Amino acid sequence: MELDRRLLLAHCTTHALSIVAGLLVVVPMALNGSAFKGRCALFSTGYWRTEDRPELTGQPGEVSHLVVQQWGPPAACQFATFVGIFTVLYGAAQSWRCLFYLHGRHDDTLFSSFLTVLLSVCVLFLSGGASVLLSLGLVSWCDTVTDDSTRPYSCAESQSVPLYLDVDTSSFYTELSLAQASLWCVTALWLVQSILAFLRLYHSHSQHITRPCRPREKELLLGHSPSDSGSPSPPPATPTLLV
Repeated sequence: MELDRRLLLAHCTTHALSIVAGLLVVVPMALNGSAFKGRCALFSTGYWRTEDRPELTGQPGEVSHLVVQQWGPPAACQFATFVGIFTVLYGAAQSWRCLFYLHGRHDDTLFSSFLTVLLSVCVLFLSGGASVLLSLGLVSWCDTVTDDSTRPYSCAESQSVPLYLDVDTSSFYTELSLAQASLWCVTALWLVQSILAFLRLYHSHSQHITRPCRPREKELLLGHSPSDSGSPSPPPATPTLLV
């Protein structure tokens, strides 16, 4: 298999994997947003309070519950969701395009390959920023839920502990941790896409440079040049007789 077709096949495979990873970001974030009634848990601040609230438990006595002072900015969750949606849509379009090129034995032009490299690098930085933002936001929410690790349970275990909030917290850690891991996978796949796009651009550029030289090299191997084939050969010299 030729190098350009191998690069194209690898790029097509990377796009297909990015669709799966992007869906594993979008779906958990959508489920978490629905469970939290449109609020974002990332970077939320709060504290634990112990007081007599019989309406929370339905029985008299003191109860410890979480009080959220301020929910996180919606942009923190929307940014990760946007990167996931863009990755899915872009991966689907590019996968179809790669399959078309593989079937028709075509490839991108130099300008199109350059735009692909530029777009891949830009989205790589966006995806990396969204991954860092989601990771830091989840750590901040876990610190709030576990009261800076002073509670007798971990962040993963706290989703089975009643927090007495007006949102569903029964699976927040599963959803956010899955979205976090998938978003880092998306970032890694965008890195691979950037490398493959650069290699395809370099290969196309090398072919574009060497293509005009191939007829000249062929003629040199045959032992004549185009100028020699077009001009008539000089007549042979006739011997002269001196008396």
